[in-house]
Amino acid sequence: MKELISKATELAEILKKQEKVLIVSHIDADGITSASIAKKALEDFGIEAKVKFVKQLQKFEIEKIKDENEFVWFTDLGSGQLSNLKDLEFIITDHHFPEGKHERQLNPHDFGMDGSIDMSGAVATLIVANRLSCDERLAELAIVGSVGDLQDSRFGKLVGFNRKLLQFLNGTLVEIQKDVRFFGKQTRPIAKMLEYSIDPIIPGLTGDEASCVRFLSSLGIDPWVRWIDISREEKRRVVSAIVRHCISFGLGYDEIKRIAGECYILLRNPEGCEKRDAMEFSTLLNATARYGEAEIGMAVCFGDEKAFSRARTLLQNHRRNLANGLRTVEEIGIRELKNIQYFHAGKEIKDTIIGIIAGMCLARNPKKPIVAFAESENGIKVSARATYKLVDSGLNLGKAIKASAEAVGGSGGGHSVAAGALIPYGSEEKFLKILDETIGIQIQKSTLSMSSPP
Repeated sequence: MKELISKATELAEILKKQEKVLIVSHIDADGITSASIAKKALEDFGIEAKVKFVKQLQKFEIEKIKDENEFVWFTDLGSGQLSNLKDLEFIITDHHFPEGKHERQLNPHDFGMDGSIDMSGAVATLIVANRLSCDERLAELAIVGSVGDLQDSRFGKLVGFNRKLLQFLNGTLVEIQKDVRFFGKQTRPIAKMLEYSIDPIIPGLTGDEASCVRFLSSLGIDPWVRWIDISREEKRRVVSAIVRHCISFGLGYDEIKRIAGECYILLRNPEGCEKRDAMEFSTLLNATARYGEAEIGMAVCFGDEKAFSRARTLLQNHRRNLANGLRTVEEIGIRELKNIQYFHAGKEIKDTIIGIIAGMCLARNPKKPIVAFAESENGIKVSARATYKLVDSGLNLGKAIKASAEAVGGSGGGHSVAAGALIPYGSEEKFLKILDETIGIQIQKSTLSMSSPP
């Protein structure tokens, strides 16, 4: 912990010497909250700051950044591209698996932590930002970033350094509750909350309003009130019925356990608002980022009501696109190789949401990592997702995706459980062959290691 704090202080001192800083961040909820934290902290300290959002830190993006000729603060990205940043003056606050150690980098992996569960990009950024600003709202945004990055998915709650921050805020700015993890608890009628449930998908209910109404009515629950408006006993009744319903349709433990867990209530925000619940807030931010309007998401973080209205419109569109994307995958089908499963969406699914859809599809068959392809402006976007059970068996998607992408002339990386890449058009088949072999070797090595005598 001392080394981490020392590094944060060291990076903050570098920032304090700058007159202007260009913040470069990722287009997702973690990236938006990271950039918002960095921008507010710099401005509070009297440093001029502007923000640039990118899908991935590709070489062509780095060249554009170099042309800006400014000091750069990379948030929620940068650690996987260290070798390409040599000609830049910068600091990095990131949580993705790093290419190596660097004196101007704060990354949880450098301090013995796991960047996929212990610390998000937003929390890494907050640790430095706190040396520039005392604004308590920045810590709230960091929790939203961690939840948006699904750092709570492995254990159904935030752990590691995320937990330390949460415990510090608990009871004053944030309240920890045990509840369902569906989107819409704060804002939608329960029937609509269930109808639009896509993580997990509830067979016979997701996408069918009439079935949701019948299901709730059979339990004596008014389908048209919000989840936050019913009693604790009524909530228990609904959750128990949903679990029984899912079991009757053959859903496995990995899917059913996603129904409930810890939820984080942001006490400054009013009930019935998307910004009241960290998961709903992060989903709202994701909706702005995935459709090229990350700046709107950042404005929402700063309390802009006009931006909030626009974000809600984008969110409605985002939920529709996710539902349509799942239907597209059902139509094109998921193919299996020896060690992986995959689908190619072409232009049918937007490259900025292909990873979300891949994660949803994984829940249906969690025995193999899933790889999804979508066409993008600069090549083929690759998104890969896996379970922590697979990671425990030796899988490291970040390393496997990075090596396989580079072997076909692309670039990529990420976490052990989630990773992405950009590869040249037409290289998908070769990429899949290399990736399938690489993952097979990872798991085989782990199996041999565990079976060998001490």
